[in-house]
Amino acid sequence: MVRIGILGATGAVGQRLIQLLDPHPEFEIATLTASPSSAGKPYSEAAKWRADSPIPQSVADIEVVETSPTAVPDDVPLLFSSLPSSVGAEVEPRFVEAGYVVSSNSSNGRMDPDVPLVIPEVNPDHVNVLEVQRDERGWDGALLKNPNCSTITMVPTLAALDEFGLEAVRVSTLQAVSGAGYSGVTSMEILDNAIPHIGGEEQKMESESRKLLGGFDGAEIELHEMDVAASCNRIPTLDGHLENVWAETDEAVSTDEVAAAMAEYPSAALPSSPDQLIHVFEEPDRPQPRLDRNLGNGMAVSAGGFRETDGGVQYNCLAHNTIRGAAGASVLNGELLVEEGWV
Repeated sequence: MVRIGILGATGAVGQRLIQLLDPHPEFEIATLTASPSSAGKPYSEAAKWRADSPIPQSVADIEVVETSPTAVPDDVPLLFSSLPSSVGAEVEPRFVEAGYVVSSNSSNGRMDPDVPLVIPEVNPDHVNVLEVQRDERGWDGALLKNPNCSTITMVPTLAALDEFGLEAVRVSTLQAVSGAGYSGVTSMEILDNAIPHIGGEEQKMESESRKLLGGFDGAEIELHEMDVAASCNRIPTLDGHLENVWAETDEAVSTDEVAAAMAEYPSAALPSSPDQLIHVFEEPDRPQPRLDRNLGNGMAVSAGGFRETDGGVQYNCLAHNTIRGAAGASVLNGELLVEEGWV
């Protein structure tokens, strides 16, 4: 068992990480960090638990420590970070300098050339950017990122289409309120409403997608040449990001070819990977958040509503934003780091 820690363990993504890591076959939760106001308290007192299952007994009595390398035991080599990006930008490098390997969900640094941004089923070879990172920064540890929750939903489907020559992508998202955190959107804002703006989200989808689907030559990542434009919208669903995608391809493609490419796209041989990465629906009104967000224990992506267009194909895709799109993505990257010998 690999002893692991969670940075920012009391927040929404931190709680999801605990749900996923407590029963994990390869990881043992050994330390939990939070703000100074929570340090010194048992986790059950420090966290306002809002997850949809009880606090695991194995972590309820763990004493929360400050988010500092000096507070984390040396025998905890792997850390999962769910820190706010403003905090992560300052704190995560300190942990990596101290020799810890960090699998981070925080948005800071995702587009840095020497920070691998990884979806293990899509671009596992990008983990080798860590060699460049250590050479350039002199770090003893390593920092790996998973992408934004809306990006994770779309990119596996695009990876399946890349064989047809992706040229341009247009996407409009319908994103669940849980993506904004517990205090992110008030009920008075979102009930009977939709909010056609999520700060920074569109830029993340447009840039992260090209990095994830880019090539790594051993020295640097070359961004994918496709043009990406996104419109991001918040709607009153609890969990599950639904996205409408228009993909233009160099080759003419049929809906049958697109559906087959997605259904046959391989998953990864990691504990948290679903048996089938992309679940394809024939029904024109699927996927739907309430019905389909928990496919593959929340780690699968689903797609449907395929329609041929003049330049390619239009379809809808969906993933559970706090599992596949956040905590589960970090766990999966942690498994990849162990598999590839970085931990």
